[in-house]
Amino acid sequence: MTLEAFGARLRRAMDERGPLCVGIDPHASLLADWGLNDDVAGLARFTRTVVEALGEHVAVFKPQAAFFERFGSRGLAVLETAVVEARERGALVVMDAKRGDIGSTMAAYAETFLREDSPLFSDALTVSPYLGYGSLKPAVELARESGAGLFVLALTSNPEGAEVQRAVREDGRTVAATMLGHLAEENAGEGPLGSFGAVVGATLGDLSSFDLAINGPLLAPGIGAQGATPADLPTVFGKSVRNVVPSVSRGVLRHGPDTASLRAVAERFTDEVRTALG
Repeated sequence: MTLEAFGARLRRAMDERGPLCVGIDPHASLLADWGLNDDVAGLARFTRTVVEALGEHVAVFKPQAAFFERFGSRGLAVLETAVVEARERGALVVMDAKRGDIGSTMAAYAETFLREDSPLFSDALTVSPYLGYGSLKPAVELARESGAGLFVLALTSNPEGAEVQRAVREDGRTVAATMLGHLAEENAGEGPLGSFGAVVGATLGDLSSFDLAINGPLLAPGIGAQGATPADLPTVFGKSVRNVVPSVSRGVLRHGPDTASLRAVAERFTDEVRTALG
């Protein structure tokens, strides 16, 4: 049975639980801070603690696949369990894997994360469009079929991103603006929110020169450890701020392993975002 469209499920989750995404990024240094070994057992303990502490409270989790993949098949097993348990607790899962390729390879990536019977099926997937937006077609099609969503890298917070994303095409538009335009087309006529979003860094300052009104969600990493605050969101996102999904990772995770502390900090960030958005 195909799920309700991701955009509709995301809008409801953010309205009910608050507009916050918590990253699950088990860095080796963070495991050490928690008193855990940098091994599969430490990875499993860390991930289980985060999901159990926050799974019934936050709207979205964003596990970073690379930190699980580095442990091979045993790490992926931990990730599979985390995805299932997070979704069972009512949180949506955005798999941060940033996949991008062409043809059958892109289709295989899509099937890994967006096919409903896959062990790693997630509510949405981050993807890279820099082999051309059209290369994402297999993922777009499967996401529509399964009720999942995509977050396309558009205006990322890393300084190196600008040399590609802000490059100007022959038609006078930047590459980032072109990607945003494609997403607006994907989401046309969808409500209450389209399922095809953009990744736009919360650290980028005034983005009024870009049209962020794509009728889809704007995943905004950079809150907390990277320097952005919830109060910055209206300046960065302007009239599109209600569709922002602010993402916090280390700003929450460094308060573990105590579950009450994790929950309290996540609630504080959620309250601060709500205040900032009015």
